[in-house]
Amino acid sequence: METTGRTEPVSGDEVAKESEGASSGGAQGVKPDPEAAQPARRARLLRRARRVAFALVLALLVPVLAAETALWVNHTGDLAPGTRTRDRDALWLGHAWVDGRKKDADVRALAGRLRGTGIRDLYVHTGPLEHDGTLPKSVHPRARWFVDAVHEEMPGVRVQAFLGDVLATESPDGMRLDEPATRAAVVASARQVLDTGYEGVHLDLEPLHSGDRDYLALLDALRGETRPRGARLSVAAHQIDPLPGFHTAWGGVTGHPKWWSQRFFGQVARRVDQIAVMSYDTMQPLESTYSGYVAQQTSLALEVTPPSTDLLMGLPFFHENRFGHWNHAETVPAAVRGVRLGLSRTDADRARFGVALYIDFAATEADWRAYEEDWLR
Repeated sequence: METTGRTEPVSGDEVAKESEGASSGGAQGVKPDPEAAQPARRARLLRRARRVAFALVLALLVPVLAAETALWVNHTGDLAPGTRTRDRDALWLGHAWVDGRKKDADVRALAGRLRGTGIRDLYVHTGPLEHDGTLPKSVHPRARWFVDAVHEEMPGVRVQAFLGDVLATESPDGMRLDEPATRAAVVASARQVLDTGYEGVHLDLEPLHSGDRDYLALLDALRGETRPRGARLSVAAHQIDPLPGFHTAWGGVTGHPKWWSQRFFGQVARRVDQIAVMSYDTMQPLESTYSGYVAQQTSLALEVTPPSTDLLMGLPFFHENRFGHWNHAETVPAAVRGVRLGLSRTDADRARFGVALYIDFAATEADWRAYEEDWLR
């Protein structure tokens, strides 16, 4: 056994062990090193993780790209003749008009701005409501002055009290519509502003989830207050599901459903005199896809809004860059084109239709010019 390098005799057991080691560990009898195999194993796992990540990205990206392509296609097409103002447009106004900051000269300037437009309703921010539904008179000390000043400077233009609050639907803080006392207090607040001289109540409660029966009950109660007075009841409405049931899926992922079902939108529209869609904050990245989105929203809303209700589509007269709203995409020209496309395709001759401009204090000259050139002329 000199080939083994040994000088002493080797037993039969030792020979057997060496033979076993050679057969299992290699020609030299060396066992595998677990640490030496780790890099190869890590490389395999990394390749597998990359493949899974790529598949997940594709699974998310392909539907998004398909949806954006569909909206881009929806942006194309011809506009039907006559799809312009019906003289039923509206303008949201900030709180400065009723808290003492605005003066007679401001009302005259506003009258000059609105002369020759299709704006017939002003939604002036008169709240906010308290979480219990009450409205302190101290928050709108100049309301009566403003209503009278508008009537003097702008005959034929209605002034509605824009009342809103945050709902406790996605956090513990806010108004709870499931409490009858709160709904009764909101009705009492509506009575209060109508007694002040307002010609309507414009309600904006957010975030309002699709199918909220307590909200429908509140609208029924408010209608009982406004109708006998000949006053208007209007609401700011959430957008409609771009796909059936989309609000449920989105809410399950984010906790914020955002959209209403088309059915619920119709239920709301049948209970009010005017419904103004907040067709902005759409998460669209391009003017073309935003225009296509507004066209779709206009068609969806037209399909379920009764002919007796004014349907207004919101125009973004404000400028922000944040998640959900890109200033370069959500422009007034893009919104107006979308409105006209939806009107052209769904109900080009509808009389009770208009646009609502949000909001006066953030508007630029370019916004007003686009409204005048693209919607009025």
